Amino acid sequence: MTAVSTFTAFLSDQQVGSGALPHVAAALAQRDLGGAPVFIFEDATGRPVELDLRQGPVAAVAEYERRTSPQPPPRPGRGRPRLGVVAREVTLLPRHWDWLAAQPGGASATLRRLVDEARRDNADVDQVRETRDAAYRVMSALAGDLPGFEEASRALFAGSYAGLAQIALDWPADVAAYVLRMAAPLSEVPVQG
Repeated sequence: MTAVSTFTAFLSDQQVGSGALPHVAAALAQRDLGGAPVFIFEDATGRPVELDLRQGPVAAVAEYERRTSPQPPPRPGRGRPRLGVVAREVTLLPRHWDWLAAQPGGASATLRRLVDEARRDNADVDQVRETRDAAYRVMSALAGDLPGFEEASRALFAGSYAGLAQIALDWPADVAAYVLRMAAPLSEVPVQG
């Protein structure tokens, strides 16, 4: 089962919609934008979303989905396409190739095993980084010109959720609430000292 992506929209520093993209687009379409900056973020990643609402919310969402939908897979070639194996170039030093060649299963199997181990061993660190990066994307767009942005950035990257929350008190309420919601998982991560 695939999780449904949620989005949040801001008109200047006021949140005007949150939820599925059609809901957010409809909320924006009902507003008089009046030249104010519009920001739409994908909640999971903090990535900005561009919607062209000139043709209406339904057309805007359809155009966005067409533009961002995954491309069909390339025609199967050599190798193991049924397993999802994709050939790409890897550049290594000769000593790395020598070591890989001596491993059971060969270079490809060894690289896959090493990547799987690294992904498993670093899952927590990767999640913290992804959460921090998503919160920073949102914070840069919405609060980049607000007082205390630099200090808030330092607090975010230092893992100080409490420090970030203290600085965000001086920001518009909707901006502060959304930035803190994006950074909330970091409040549960022990601060590295």
